[in-house]
Amino acid sequence: MIKSLINFFSKMSTVELIMTLRGLSIILQVFLLLFVNLVLNYQLPWLPMFIIIALELAFNVASFSITRNGASSKKNHVLIQLLADVFFLGCLLYFSGGATNAFVSLLLVPIAIAAITLSFWRGLIIASCAIVIYSVLLWTMPMHVMHGNMAGHFIGMWINFLFSALVLSLIVGYLARAITRRETTIAKFREQQLKKERIIALGVASAQVTHNLATPLATLQLLSEELAEQPQVPNDLLNDIEQQVNRCAESLRAFRVTTEQIKANEKQSIRCASIHQQIKYHCQLTYPEVSFKFIDKTLDARIVIDGSFIPAVVNVIDNAVHASQESQNKTIEIEAYLQDQQWCLSIKDFGKGFVIEQLHELGDFPQLSEYGFGVSIMLSNASLERLQGKLWLDNHQTGGAVVIITMPTKVD
Repeated sequence: MIKSLINFFSKMSTVELIMTLRGLSIILQVFLLLFVNLVLNYQLPWLPMFIIIALELAFNVASFSITRNGASSKKNHVLIQLLADVFFLGCLLYFSGGATNAFVSLLLVPIAIAAITLSFWRGLIIASCAIVIYSVLLWTMPMHVMHGNMAGHFIGMWINFLFSALVLSLIVGYLARAITRRETTIAKFREQQLKKERIIALGVASAQVTHNLATPLATLQLLSEELAEQPQVPNDLLNDIEQQVNRCAESLRAFRVTTEQIKANEKQSIRCASIHQQIKYHCQLTYPEVSFKFIDKTLDARIVIDGSFIPAVVNVIDNAVHASQESQNKTIEIEAYLQDQQWCLSIKDFGKGFVIEQLHELGDFPQLSEYGFGVSIMLSNASLERLQGKLWLDNHQTGGAVVIITMPTKVD
């Protein structure tokens, strides 16, 4: 039974939980009012108290309706709900003994909820309102009640309430926010761990594939040499085969060099203009049929990189080229500039752009476009993060996608 109630309440949002508890408290208020008047024969003002309870019920029903329609901000809605609870409880206490009522400590409940669920300043608003309500109840007590030592007793109760409200608002609120921050940090750490595990798995798979390609590539080189000795084989065909084989061999060699640099954690400071030239050379060599527009505004800035940086940039450019294949405008704009002590490389294509719903799922193998699953983008992002860089994805207004790579510049 208890587990069922816990599961039932745990599925509710904060606002729904507050309104549900208010509904239960309304039932309890009616029961206590009838019990005190009919059983204990203690006459309380029926009419004003039932009017307050009716207003409380109407407010609760209206709040349920607004919540169902989603017409209010979550945090502001919680704040309004708790302020209403303080107000209604203060009104009921006013007509049932004021500060002498034993239930006056219930004003601490909204303060506790606010300290856990709301920000510091919103929680302080609830605490201040509760303290003001208690102070008004104490101030409006009849003089005949404040005789003898009772005045000191009620003032002591007020001071105790003030101290309890401050403890709940400051200490409990701080602990609740600290726990929330810790849980957020743990969640981010777990997400990073999962991402690293995926990257390691991809790295192991790519290393194995590269190792397995070395032998058949050497065989192809021998076959191309044997074909070159055959007079009936056209020279154009031989040249194409040799060019492709040499390109594969160069890629394998570059992969081995990059792997050794990463293993040894070798980094170097390099001029941004030199990087721009390397990117330009790769684009013109690999995609002669594509129109590239290069702009370099980096002057003599320098950044610190390792062997994985250029392949990471090349992956992004390759994706931009593939995305623009079916577009009428096949131009790729590559612009390097400096902004806020950051080296920025903007790569803009005029294809179909990214799927908007997936732009924030970079680390989860998103289906970014119809050309692939975005694995190369994810690997590029991982390589850049290791070098304190960042990768930004977006769609620009003129159509197509824009990817911005940022790297911190080296300060001499």
